[in-house]
Amino acid sequence: MKKILVTGAAGFIGSKVSQLLMKDNLVIGVDEINDYYDIRLKQWRLKKLQENNNFIFFQKDISDYNEMKIIFKKYKIDIVINLAARAGVRYSFIEPLLYFKSNVTGNIVLLELSSKFNVEKFILSSSSSVYAGQEMPFDENKIVDYPISPYAASKRSAELSSYSYHNAYGLDITVFRYFTVYGPASRPDMAIYRFIKWINDGTPLLLFGDGNQIRSFTYIDDIASGTVEAITHKSGFEIINLGNDKTNSIIEVIRYIEKYTGKKAIINNNPSHKGDMKGTWANIEKAKNILNWQPKINLETGLKKTVEWTTDNLEFINKISIDTNI
Repeated sequence: MKKILVTGAAGFIGSKVSQLLMKDNLVIGVDEINDYYDIRLKQWRLKKLQENNNFIFFQKDISDYNEMKIIFKKYKIDIVINLAARAGVRYSFIEPLLYFKSNVTGNIVLLELSSKFNVEKFILSSSSSVYAGQEMPFDENKIVDYPISPYAASKRSAELSSYSYHNAYGLDITVFRYFTVYGPASRPDMAIYRFIKWINDGTPLLLFGDGNQIRSFTYIDDIASGTVEAITHKSGFEIINLGNDKTNSIIEVIRYIEKYTGKKAIINNNPSHKGDMKGTWANIEKAKNILNWQPKINLETGLKKTVEWTTDNLEFINKISIDTNI
């Protein structure tokens, strides 16, 4: 039984990855439970995980070296999966220091401890946001040195720091660039969560841009399975896209949600945000070749599952606040 540290364990991706891993491993989950979005959703995910005896949880900040060292020393961690991050492009313009503290300093703390405690595998979550300005589809060889948001800059900085630790200390590292992850129990700052809630409630839908922006929408189960695949792959150092290689527009998303809620969207158009990308499109040949991974859930099926989850948990969802400023 491997001892796997999953940071951001109460988060959207972290909770799903933990769920997969704790069937056969001891998962040590860490999350600071910050209030970027309504913590009741994080607590809901966490409660589900804590029903399993193979899950141990600590509410800690990964940028606190001494606290994290205690965990590494006590559990003799075999694998680190760093999914803890300040997420959201727009809010990174408001609180950039928080983003660099968590996404850069926090990652360096984990890298440093991983090198000292001889961790066998380190996995980092990065983002398709680093590709801003590049020609689509995005492959891992694109030059990504011109981030358009503090969030993207923090993610690119974490990638570079990770490479330096691989080079200096021989850490085996896989960096995943995730593409627009969605699904049940996602973050309430994400468009799909909001669109389903607003359309279901008959509330005007806040749409930034004209809706023709395209994304590689990727279902949470596919992202989690791809992340877990990297555990047994000895890469040295690899950056790998995890995303859907088929794109859809925001308007298509809205139409599918209308179909499965049986309700019509009331759209309130707003100008695009300066940190928003016009499009993302994942080239996933590397993931196919190295991990034998490709997404299994298409957008329509994924949205149907997400709408069904929302409907089944409507009483809980109605308690979750949505901050339209992030």
